[in-house]
Amino acid sequence: MKLRIAAVVISIAVLFVLQQLLMPKYMSGIYEGAMISEYYQSEKNHQIAIIGDCEVYENISPITLWREYGYTSFIRGSAQQTVWQSYYLLEDTLRYETPELVIFNVLSLKFNEPQNEAYNRMSIDGMRLSTSKLGAAKASMMPEETLMSYIFPILRYHERWKELTMDDVKYIFKPRQVTHNGFLMRMDVKPVTVIPKGNKLKNYQFGETAYEYLDKITELCRSKGIPLLLIKAPSIFPYWYPEWEEQMEQYAKNNSLTYINTLEISEQIGIDFNTDTYDAGLHLNCQGAEKLSQYLGGEISRLYGLEDKRSDSELSKVWEQKGQLYDAMRSAQLSDIANYGKVQTFHVK
Repeated sequence: MKLRIAAVVISIAVLFVLQQLLMPKYMSGIYEGAMISEYYQSEKNHQIAIIGDCEVYENISPITLWREYGYTSFIRGSAQQTVWQSYYLLEDTLRYETPELVIFNVLSLKFNEPQNEAYNRMSIDGMRLSTSKLGAAKASMMPEETLMSYIFPILRYHERWKELTMDDVKYIFKPRQVTHNGFLMRMDVKPVTVIPKGNKLKNYQFGETAYEYLDKITELCRSKGIPLLLIKAPSIFPYWYPEWEEQMEQYAKNNSLTYINTLEISEQIGIDFNTDTYDAGLHLNCQGAEKLSQYLGGEISRLYGLEDKRSDSELSKVWEQKGQLYDAMRSAQLSDIANYGKVQTFHVK
């Protein structure tokens, strides 16, 4: 009997190690898949939880919010994060802490149905197993996907042994940190040269599923007594239609929420699209993200009156170390640009 139990335990351990080995590590090239899991290693005393797609994790700097206002925050962002994924990531976050404010970026409302398995994986595989992860998987799966492959990723990646690299061995149990409390830094500059025009759509109305999950986010925050701030990031592309803007303004009014379209006031914020974007206006670079964060911090102070935590000596030590890592990566990326013409450093030392 003991031998049977030992055999079962060993088999499970071997399968677990194989699964960890075969899962993508996202330690080079595509870093977005490594971001979701980083939250679980962070301290759980964040005043602000930020959810959404690349318009949050590349446009908002938690380090700046701390340095300028003493606000603690974490971005649970991921590439092409859909509104239902945002809902379940928020639900997951609330299992660990209760922030004083939730910020949601509204661009993802343009999606009303599952989009792409690769993006699903980058948003969901990094979540710890929970009812929230299962809910996210069920809501996100493409027709060819299975729920069991999200519970046991080895079912999805069992043939990936042909693609294994040294990164898969090196980071099998502990990937390197790539973000600063969820912010993915870029120091390079590529100015906006063309202001895109939106293609005509057959229907400008956000879909029922998108609204269903926005309602869920709103109600979840309300049930926990947490204010919800809706924002639209100052990205030139994808195009943000006036019809979408009208819907957001009306939704905020109907639900007694604050909605801020920072694209409309980007000049007031001080954003210069000649210097503050690294990809011609799709995302802000670090300099632009710091400007947006300074503005948002002021609005958060005015609207919600969050406490400045910089007088907390223990918390200040934690964030001082975070700031040192942030500054070190900034310097490393600037060095990359000077020496190689492009950013190569994304791992936090």
